[in-house]
Amino acid sequence: MAAAEKALWFIESHYNEELSLTRIADVAGVSPFHLARLFQAMTGYSVVRYMRARRMTEAARRLAGGARDILEVALSSGYGSHEAFTRAFGEQFGVSPTSVRERGSVDGLALVEPWRTADGVAVALEEPRLVHDGARLIAGLGCRYTPDTTQGIPAQWQRLFSNHSTALPMHNTAFGVCCNSDDEGSFEYIAGVEVPAFAGLEPALSTLRLPAREYVVATHRGHISAIRRTWQAFVGEWLSRSGLTVADAPDFEKYGADFDDVTGTGEVEIWLPLQR
Repeated sequence: MAAAEKALWFIESHYNEELSLTRIADVAGVSPFHLARLFQAMTGYSVVRYMRARRMTEAARRLAGGARDILEVALSSGYGSHEAFTRAFGEQFGVSPTSVRERGSVDGLALVEPWRTADGVAVALEEPRLVHDGARLIAGLGCRYTPDTTQGIPAQWQRLFSNHSTALPMHNTAFGVCCNSDDEGSFEYIAGVEVPAFAGLEPALSTLRLPAREYVVATHRGHISAIRRTWQAFVGEWLSRSGLTVADAPDFEKYGADFDDVTGTGEVEIWLPLQR
């Protein structure tokens, strides 16, 4: 069973408990960083957001079914108080638990059903390759995202090319580096290029040193908008069968010389760091 499937099973059978990303990752047999990236690529949710949404969905059904005690529903959903549950419920659905119980229906609520791992359009993944890469210095624009805000990444690249073309060697290969993730599924994305040194760069630019290490690399061809499906095939399927273990370290997308930032087409490589 793939790591993401193990995580999904564990969440579905334990989501009323106090779960952390670390505990779920232990069950799935991967690092928290790796699980966060894998789960987001497969489902579009962070682990924590999916778990909360599933809790709220099942709680809403219980309330609509006539549950007499909202506090009991709150406690059985993993919340310590009526107030905390009501606040989370309102953030999820935009209505109160009381209103759902009174109307006796979940119609109109944005329910989140259990994720089916077979959903989605499969892609024919080219056989990934193992690569030993030397140390790299990356400089560019850094921004923090959640699974719900990644649509801002193309604009981040636009700002890099528009505002910093004179400060960076834009003829160099471009890198989109994901790093510094947290339990909520948010992460820092650095849109940048490789530079010879950090000295003399604009203070507003983010910098990151990628140490020499082993990677496994998959190739995405076609439009950049479809890269999530390549991530799913690579991380959610191929990697789970490979016997390789991904390290708790930055991964990145490397844009080839033929990538056209106007049409969004060209070769993009996905590089995952391996445990030493």
